This record gives sequence, C-alpha cells and structure tokens, in this order.
Amino acid sequence: MTTEHEEIAVVGAGLAGCLTACFLARRGYRVALYERRPDPRTGRIERGRSINLALSERGLDALRRIGLDEQVMADALPMRGRMIHPVAGEPQFQSYSASGDRAINSISRGALNNALLDAASALPGVRIAFDHRLVGLDPATGEMTFETPQGKVTETAAVVLGADGAGSAVRGQLVGHGLLTESLDFLDYGYKELTIPPLGGDFALDPDALHIWPRGTSMMIALPNPDRSFTCTLFWPTHGTAAFASLGSPAAIERHFAEHYPDLIPLAPNLVDDYQHNPVGVLGTVRSTPWQVDGRVGLLGDAAHAIVPFYGQGANCAFEDVVELDRCLDECADDWAAALPLFQQRRQGNAEAIARMALTNFVEMRDKVASPLFQARKRVEHALERALPGRYVSQYELVSFSTTPYAEVRRRVRRQHRLLGVVVAGAAALVAGAVGAAVRGRRR
Repeated sequence: MTTEHEEIAVVGAGLAGCLTACFLARRGYRVALYERRPDPRTGRIERGRSINLALSERGLDALRRIGLDEQVMADALPMRGRMIHPVAGEPQFQSYSASGDRAINSISRGALNNALLDAASALPGVRIAFDHRLVGLDPATGEMTFETPQGKVTETAAVVLGADGAGSAVRGQLVGHGLLTESLDFLDYGYKELTIPPLGGDFALDPDALHIWPRGTSMMIALPNPDRSFTCTLFWPTHGTAAFASLGSPAAIERHFAEHYPDLIPLAPNLVDDYQHNPVGVLGTVRSTPWQVDGRVGLLGDAAHAIVPFYGQGANCAFEDVVELDRCLDECADDWAAALPLFQQRRQGNAEAIARMALTNFVEMRDKVASPLFQARKRVEHALERALPGRYVSQYELVSFSTTPYAEVRRRVRRQHRLLGVVVAGAAALVAGAVGAAVRGRRR
C-alpha cells in the first residue's frame, strides 16, 4: 500500500494522464506527470493532427467528478445526429436518439487537454515535467530513465502508470522485459485532416450535426468548431490505385473531390494545400495483456487498449478507465497490488467490446448509412424505443448516452435483436396466415 508521502508517476500528459493526475491528487497522492513533448499550452500545434473529439456521457461523467464538466462544455458544440451527404442530392439528417434531443459533443482535443493540464497543475502535490521522454524503466523498483534537453535523468516512483497513448513507451518497456504481450492490428486505412473555414462569418454547414460523406471504399466526416470552422477527416486506403498516394497533383486532387465530394469543393478553398501538406495518420487496434505488473506498473487508456475512432469512444473509454481505477482504489483501500489486477479484471472485457463495436461502426458509417434499408431499420428502432421506453434501447444510445458497461451493451443488444427477430417472424407469420385465409376464402 502506498502512502500520501510516496509519489505516483504518470507517464503521458495527454487526456488520460492529466485526468489520472487529477483523480490521484484528489485522493491525497503526490503525483509526477511526465510528458515527452513540450508544454502544449505554449508550443506550436502539429499540423493536421487535431481530430476533434466526440465527448459523450462516459467522458462527461468523469469530468463531473472533478468539477470540470461545465468549463469544458462551455465551448462544446452539440451534435444531435448524422448529416449524410450523398454524391448528388440534398443531405439527409439521421437523429442519434429516439427523442431527437440527445447529443454527442464536438470538442477540441487541444482545448480539452489544456483544460485538464491547468486543472492538474493547480492541484497540490502535482508536478509536471515536459520534454521528458521515457527510455528506460525497471518494473521491480519503479526507476525510470528519461531523455531531456539537459541530458538523461533518473526518477523513481512507488507506482508507475502508463497513460502515454497507443505508442506507449511504458508498454514498450514492459514488452522489452518480457512481462507483457501486445498485438497491433492496423487497418489498411489511414486518415488525413482537411478544413472547411467559416463562410461569411458563419458555419458553412449545419453545426448541429456530425457530417458524413459515405462512399463505400472511403469516407469523410466533419465536426464543427467554436470558431465556426469544421474539421474534416478523410478516411481512405493507404495502398492501392484508389488511395491517398494515388492523388499526386493539384489537378488530380481537384478532379477526385469534384467527382466524389462535389459539395465540399466550394466550401474548402485550402483543400489542395491541406491534402498535399497534412500527414496521413494510421488507424489500428492495440491489445495488451496483462495491463499491470506486480501492482507496481500499470497501463490505462490507449496505452492498454487503443481503438479505432469510428464510435467516438477513444477518449470517453479512457476517461471511464480513470473512474474505474479510482473506484478500485476505494474498494482496495489504496492497496495498488490489489487495485491494479481488479482494474484489469473489470475493464479488459469492456475494452475489447468497444474495440469490436468501433470496427463494426466503421463499416456502418462507410457503407450503410446512406442505404434506404439501413435508414428504415433505424426508424423502426427509434419507434421501438419510444414504444418501449427503457426496455428497448439502441446500441448507439447505450454506448453514447449511458455508462452501461460496453460488454453489457453488446449482450443486451444481442438479446434485443433476438427478441426483435421473434416479433418480426411472428408478424410475418400472421400476415402470411391472413393472406392464405383470404386466398382460401376466394377459392370457396
């Protein structure tokens, strides 16, 4: 068991790391928060890497617990549904909820990170060290070696928590010591960021929706920003004849977008420049086991279980990790050797569940949302939710607007689909019976 006089090291001052520092400081721990990059509040933002967050109930629940929800939501833009952009014709709106009033929230990753950094640095007992890149870790002693602009430095902590993202250095150290196995499953898709600036001082598109351009083998989404711009993210294969590298010249870029995304052309004056100079990011799922070693070193968030972004749950899931770790520390009386294994036991199945749902949702967003059959199914689903409030709830609502564990969401949705199948089959049988009786009656 650690005491309030022992220091906990959190490696990674991103969203999950800063939130972890806030929760631990609230428990009375001294916390050292290490970040390999310079302070993002004063540094230059890396071009083409913002990807807005869709903050929903799980993330908000975590922020409420440290009193940051109102501050963060002050700059949030609620998105109550999807706006589907066909190649030709008018966009179509699809509500996220049966009532039409629930929303996910477009948040700037950078602004949220800065708010969490400010909150963590304001708490007693928290110190933050930027420009510290972890290059060595002894899991048995908690000794860490960092490369800094001044040279290598060594620090020691009672517990080391890796919250340093999908490319986690902490996870890499544990793999190097033979204490952990990992799998990295990359999609053959990448992403590139584009921008729609304000139009005449206002939003160029409806700001109350997440905009989707589904194109089967590719997809683009756009989320609104407080400055009335939209951050667009284009998802496309990384290899092949129809892929990012297949557009080499300004003319080729313009032709491609004119053919596949014609309504974007007049809204994105910097399209060619963005396409040519913004990097292509990778997309994939990270799995690792175990998430902890001897109650002394642990992983959480993307460092333990990175997922693809197609359910908007990466940050929400990581925030929920922090809440669960806090709960486990409560139940284990701050005995880390008991709390870290309990945390993994409770969260690993849920992390796998949302990883699978996120991959499935990519196919839905890319291929299905424009289908009349898909849209009809959504209308039936919303009708059932209104007719059976609390008893039938769609997967999307359970994931985005509740804190029902992800694994339980999958189990509940499977039960609902079985029930729906029985109802549909019964209705079909009744219709068939009625038609058969009518035919027999005519024959008489």
